[in-house]
Amino acid sequence: MTYCCQTWSMTKAVGQKLRVAQRAMERKMLGLKLTDKISCKEIINKTQVSDIAKYIAKQKWKWAGHVARIEDTRWTLRVTEWQPRNGKRSRGRQARRWRDDDIVRTMGNTWTREAKDKEEWRRGAEGLILQWMDGA
Repeated sequence: MTYCCQTWSMTKAVGQKLRVAQRAMERKMLGLKLTDKISCKEIINKTQVSDIAKYIAKQKWKWAGHVARIEDTRWTLRVTEWQPRNGKRSRGRQARRWRDDDIVRTMGNTWTREAKDKEEWRRGAEGLILQWMDGA
């Protein structure tokens, strides 16, 4: 369910759909039906499965640190820093980008410099993941 989740732009709608799917899978594991009227909190306590949004945020955080520490010119780093500048922009809201949406909102524009220190990046992960989950 979370294959390549590191590269997703998480929206509230996607996060909600993932949580609903996770709860449905947990109910299936326990042999419960929606008509049993058992709350999500009770299901979580019984299954002891971690929240999918928290897992995805943690994976994305780890991937962002890895991408920021890349030294050569691999495509992952080039695509992350790419700025499209030719032609007219299509109508409507600007598309949500991977780094602008979550990483830059949380860490600011200097996130690549801060991610160079691997240990500091790991230490800051938990608090910022919780902040992400509140905003997403």
